[in-house]
Amino acid sequence: MSYQPIVPLSGYAGWKLLNTTLEVQKEAFDNDPIVDRELQYFKENIGSVTSAEELVGDYQLLKVALGAFGLDADIGNKYFIQKILEEGTINEDSLANNLTEKAYYNLSEAFGFDQTPPNTTGGDSFIDKISDSYTNKQFQAAVGDHNENFRLGLNLADELDELVSGDTTENGMWYSIMGNEPLLQVFRTAFGLPESFSSLDVDDQLDRFKAKSETLFGGSSVTQFTDPDTQEKLLRDFFIRSQINDLGASNSPAQNALAMLQRL
Repeated sequence: MSYQPIVPLSGYAGWKLLNTTLEVQKEAFDNDPIVDRELQYFKENIGSVTSAEELVGDYQLLKVALGAFGLDADIGNKYFIQKILEEGTINEDSLANNLTEKAYYNLSEAFGFDQTPPNTTGGDSFIDKISDSYTNKQFQAAVGDHNENFRLGLNLADELDELVSGDTTENGMWYSIMGNEPLLQVFRTAFGLPESFSSLDVDDQLDRFKAKSETLFGGSSVTQFTDPDTQEKLLRDFFIRSQINDLGASNSPAQNALAMLQRL
């Protein structure tokens, strides 16, 4: 991309600064000539695609399709992606239904090659949805090239909205967070849990997540984190604790605790 996001500061102060310029920066990124060219090709050609084989056979179309779901790294895994798309999501035994990473499920469901009749890939609403998702994910990736934590922060709202909008139990939403590495990293860090936490039995992880949520935020429900104020507090704790973790090797526990109190 020729446009590069401006991210002059790190930590929570940098996050707040990024948000004050986010709308302007996102608009500039969307107007980047490379992004515009990629989306124009997608809009002009995706309507003729009727199978997974045709989609994976066109590098430019596949690039946008995968990029819209944050799966850019799979651009070379054509056989795997074709299998994901062909098996779809209707059959509970399909690959997409049995992978921890739900982005594959979302990709397969969106294109719907297993449905009868199949989802239309030429409709305006489909094209607009994929295009908007692509620009959002690519902007997040560009920001992440400067600061990976900011990418996690930008990704949080979309992931949580999708999570709570599904037909999932409260425990199921926490399990989904455990299986979503970007979400897991935000919550684990904000809750002050160590990386070794993920090696615990999943039921133990669930209990500790809910207990921490209750203690720090006053409730154990995942849905509370879609509230803008609660979500901002979660992100504040994430960025502050991330900074403290980065400095932790040279600071004593008392110094780290004081540093966090000074930032609250």
